[in-house]
Amino acid sequence: MSAAVSTVTDADFEAEVLRSQKPVLVDFWATWCAPCRMIAPVVSSLADELGEKIKVVKMDIDANPRTPMQLGIQSIPTVIIFKDGQAAERTVGYSPAMKGNLKEKLEALTA
Repeated sequence: MSAAVSTVTDADFEAEVLRSQKPVLVDFWATWCAPCRMIAPVVSSLADELGEKIKVVKMDIDANPRTPMQLGIQSIPTVIIFKDGQAAERTVGYSPAMKGNLKEKLEALTA
């Protein structure tokens, strides 16, 4: 995991994500989820490339069930981009075009 990617919990989700001054990409995952492991390098790469413009965090849904339930997450991996405390974009599952699509959406939100 990139040093630019941190973990977030149910306890600090509001402070770290919803109150963030910059867009936040949240990767909802679990250790047993193979597609989640496939998108981990994509998430790390985005964190490294976009650096200070965005915040990138991961949330283990098994250790933190409350927030995913409140957000209506029914399958993982799910990546949600938050801006100004609101979910701006949601991507469910893995696709080869995922990095380009997420980068485009993040750059539009930081422009």
